[in-house]
Amino acid sequence: MLSARLSLALDDGLIHGPVQVIGAAGDIEVADLPAPVSFVSTTQPDHDRLVRRGLDVSVAPRDGMATQIVVLPRERARARDRIARAAAMGGRVIVDGQKTDGIDSMLKACRALGEVDAVISKAHGKIFAISDGDFSDWKAEPARTADGYWTAPGSFSADGIDPGSEALAEATGPLKGTVVDLGAGWGYLARRALESRDIAALHLVEADLATLDCARRNVDDARAAFHWADATAFTPPEPAAHVVCNPPFHKGRAGAPDLGRAFIANAARILAPRGTLWMVANRHLPYEAALNDLFGEIAELPGTNAYKLYRAARPRRAR
Repeated sequence: MLSARLSLALDDGLIHGPVQVIGAAGDIEVADLPAPVSFVSTTQPDHDRLVRRGLDVSVAPRDGMATQIVVLPRERARARDRIARAAAMGGRVIVDGQKTDGIDSMLKACRALGEVDAVISKAHGKIFAISDGDFSDWKAEPARTADGYWTAPGSFSADGIDPGSEALAEATGPLKGTVVDLGAGWGYLARRALESRDIAALHLVEADLATLDCARRNVDDARAAFHWADATAFTPPEPAAHVVCNPPFHKGRAGAPDLGRAFIANAARILAPRGTLWMVANRHLPYEAALNDLFGEIAELPGTNAYKLYRAARPRRAR
């Protein structure tokens, strides 16, 4: 775990205050870090969990730090961008990550560009210090896909339209009333749904701030409202007539089908009694039990070899 490697780094004198931790999980243990300590988090609900703990949290890195600890994310482009921005601000840069998140390949890449020392292995991961080097080419900015959509580095389907989302958009047809897009990403499903003039309001709910900022650029419609929020807990101003979603099923590199089930449970909670959930999922994911438990009417729509599509109506409240 991060705390185990951090303890060794502290013992070796690698960390001095003030400290900035970039990309920390909401439950990070940092009691022994030299004060002052601040955090950078652009992911819900980790950001709010850190805030509720009374910690100093922002959404962008700050200058003037003696030590910047970069917690390695799964996405390579996002990991490189974090390191580049931390390195540009001066101070010692500490990179920490699990083997499953690519820490070994990142260590090799950092050695090719700069001076790396004090490599510590512990708890199925590594932590190392970057003392010099030019990482400016690793900075990444939002860019347009071939289809003209803005996407953020490391976001889901950053290279173009996700085939599962495209299949769901084709299957739903025109929607009416209030619509909620849970896990809206950079806004493809919302933009397609808003082709219907009968939609009164559409709430895009996305946990990643950079991805949501791209959705704001992609969805130019007065009926759209953007929410940086946890899709498993979000409540719209009024019950929804429809929920659309392509729920994530990973946390880091680990499969997490419970996350998709949490999306389904929240959809049932926020839908009106006659509301409908429209959902796409990879064929191997076991969501049928959750759908049958939380909805009175389930229909599998024609899908593809890779994706299954569902229409679920008559929501029951989660027991």
